[in-house]
Amino acid sequence: MQLITHQTGPEGQKVRRLYIESGADIDKELYLGFVVDRETGGVVVMASTEGGMDIEEVADKTPELIHKVAVDPLTGLAGFQTRQLAFALGLEGKAVRSFGKLVTAVYTAFVEKDMSLCEINPLVLTGAGTIVALDGKMNFDDNALYRQKDIEALRDSAEEDAIELEAKDAGLSYVNLDGNIGCMVNGAGLAMATMDIIKHYGAEPANFLDVGGGATAETVTKAFKLITADSRVEGIFINIFGGIMKCDVIAAGVIAAVKEVGLKVPLVVRLEGTNVKEGKRILSESDLAIIAADSMADGAEKIIAAIGKA
Repeated sequence: MQLITHQTGPEGQKVRRLYIESGADIDKELYLGFVVDRETGGVVVMASTEGGMDIEEVADKTPELIHKVAVDPLTGLAGFQTRQLAFALGLEGKAVRSFGKLVTAVYTAFVEKDMSLCEINPLVLTGAGTIVALDGKMNFDDNALYRQKDIEALRDSAEEDAIELEAKDAGLSYVNLDGNIGCMVNGAGLAMATMDIIKHYGAEPANFLDVGGGATAETVTKAFKLITADSRVEGIFINIFGGIMKCDVIAAGVIAAVKEVGLKVPLVVRLEGTNVKEGKRILSESDLAIIAADSMADGAEKIIAAIGKA
């Protein structure tokens, strides 16, 4: 089936495997979560009595039912903090000790395995008074996988977007979205701003694509192929600010990509920065149907107009 949750988005995720376990003697369902919090600069542990429900709905409608403790990264999770959460959940007796032991173990694993998120939902109190993690979800920091080989070995590429995998292998930062305007940008901040301005003028970006600061003509060609492989793309907006990356190199890459892949949809290119005059000259003398833009807003308006979505 196609599983649709808050985490998967409306498109859902195909279920390919099942994990079956024996039934548990459930007395109460709870929620337990660990997340890296930018405000505190450490890990925040969250617990709620509303286990078995979507925690997003609980946070939206009854946020007072989510109890939090911030862990000092220097001292680690303290015993009084686990007891504070246990009492907030209404636990008593040996359930408090069982809860503390599990929370401490998960926090240790969270730090040692470079997790960015760990959710246990439901965390259950059994009829015997013990705490059991019945279901869970873990996210790991991609930048730390080089030192987490055992975690990396568990990767299942069948669960990932094929184009995003191809982009990652090419050293590109790519995220597939639901719109119809393909974006090629250098720098994550500029890429976010480009998507925002496309939405501001009434259209939707088809992707987030950051070719990076040191992209070559070959990198640009690869990025162009990724964008044009998406059948939903009706127009392409290339928005480049040349700092380390030179505009003439980008222009040469764009021309090479168009000649190799072909241009079946409108293409708007905005160049600014290092060697911008040379880059614009290369594009203007290419005899290709490339629409030049003078600014980010100008480029967004032109690509939307070109696909008739203005």
